[in-house]
Amino acid sequence: MDEQAQVAEVRRRRSRAEVQQLVAGFEASGLPRVEFCRRHGLSLSTLVRYRKRSAQADGAPGSRWLAVEESSGGGPLATGASTALALALPDGRRIEVGQGFDAPTLVRLLNVLERI
Repeated sequence: MDEQAQVAEVRRRRSRAEVQQLVAGFEASGLPRVEFCRRHGLSLSTLVRYRKRSAQADGAPGSRWLAVEESSGGGPLATGASTALALALPDGRRIEVGQGFDAPTLVRLLNVLERI
């Protein structure tokens, strides 16, 4: 059979359970994304999409949302009068920005922290 006569393989959609199983398998595997995808016949973009959906699901493990508490001042987040925003993470790390902070610099900092 020549190349023009070959028919592309048609893939069926995976069920939610199958997607959850793949995401859980990836998280437990410890493999780099590319290697996991190669072993399971997935494209990298598909795994990324599945993980994003899984993280957005209610109560899903791996969700990156955290509880937020508002402080009216005088509490543990109020360390100085010039602090406009403070973020205290459960592991003790803390980010504080003052009035008129440089938003692009904060975005760069958050991107670095996400990679850690």
